[in-house]
Amino acid sequence: MREILEDAEAHIEDGYGRAQKHQKQQLAKRFYKQVSVGAVEGGFGVLLDGRSIKSPGKTLVKVPSQRLATLLAAEWDAQEKEIDPATMPLTRLVNTTVEKGEETLDAVKAEIVKFAGNDLLTYRADTPQELVDLQSKHWGGALDAFTRRYDVSFNVITGVIHQDQPPEVQARVGEIIAPYGVFGAFCTMLITSITGSAILSVGLAEGLFSASEVLKIAYVDEDYQASHWGEDAEAMRMRAFKRQDFDAAVKVLELVEREL
Repeated sequence: MREILEDAEAHIEDGYGRAQKHQKQQLAKRFYKQVSVGAVEGGFGVLLDGRSIKSPGKTLVKVPSQRLATLLAAEWDAQEKEIDPATMPLTRLVNTTVEKGEETLDAVKAEIVKFAGNDLLTYRADTPQELVDLQSKHWGGALDAFTRRYDVSFNVITGVIHQDQPPEVQARVGEIIAPYGVFGAFCTMLITSITGSAILSVGLAEGLFSASEVLKIAYVDEDYQASHWGEDAEAMRMRAFKRQDFDAAVKVLELVEREL
């Protein structure tokens, strides 16, 4: 499955590393003067000096929301002498979606379902007690909310040894996301990858959790470690970059309403 999604999830899997690589490479010079938004083939797109933009793979970039196109245009307009993809999270996400969306849609949905069978929230520490309590409160609370909403139960595992979830867990998640179009699926997959949890990403997409709740729940372990041992500078830089991608995915979900 990962082989199928390698290109489709290029910035999802290692966006921070790719951004660093962009910084090492010579960036393209800004070649346009005016940025605007216009109608393009059944959607909306960014126009650079009146011409529609295309993704790196030469696919026409169009989105179903004029507001989203306006936000994309703002990223392009904010580029000064050079075009730095690391500063354009919405553009990176939309490029990936329009390039690989239709051909990998089923595979992306299958990957979300796969995460649900090995979800972060189902693996709990046995010590120290303070962390056990934090996981029980935040992770357990999220599991309980998801269980009540969708009438499905999860196995909670102490330790890191894999245990299969009941078959109905993945089947139910598959049913929930079945109607998602390319933008809904790719945004949900990006959030799943960042948080390690399909429960959180699908719950966010469905309005069960807010974005701030998801971030707090997803970083319970990391925040606990930082509170006791101090923050790791590199980890915090990576987290900040992932936050840009997270916010981009949340914004796209909000504007395209998962195409439902």
